[in-house]
Amino acid sequence: MNYSVIKYHDIANGTGVRTVLFVSGCTHHCKGCFQPQTWDFNYGEPFTEEVAWQIIDSLDDPFTEGLTLLGGEPMEPENQRALLPMIRKIKQLHPDKNIWCYSGYTYETDLAAPNGKAHCEVTDELLDSYDILVDGEFKLEEKDISLQFRGSRNQRILNMKELRH
Repeated sequence: MNYSVIKYHDIANGTGVRTVLFVSGCTHHCKGCFQPQTWDFNYGEPFTEEVAWQIIDSLDDPFTEGLTLLGGEPMEPENQRALLPMIRKIKQLHPDKNIWCYSGYTYETDLAAPNGKAHCEVTDELLDSYDILVDGEFKLEEKDISLQFRGSRNQRILNMKELRH
């Protein structure tokens, strides 16, 4: 997996101060996407174990509330597989930090369903690790800049602890 950028001390992509990882690779190709360069799975830099540890270590900061994953598309199956080891370590070392994930996939049909478009052998474990999932493709015709933490009205902010436990 590649990533395009890591932002430390971000306040726009979830509650509080966050570390934000923008992964590369997306098959949605939403009209009006704010980062179309991240559609390319080869865009950016390789996501190495060293990079993962930089992210994990950034969560030592007591002012950082958690991690946000976006892209690109974190829930593309190949990206899920690459992210899971880091997510496991975060849950182990920083159980008090929350994890947000932005996905163009829809929770019920694409992710939670065993035959969903993006469901693979690691999806359930990832979904159980997330606190918040913002789901649904960005739709330019439903764009609304007044919405908090999402770009279009069709997108939902899902509390995964309530949905999955």
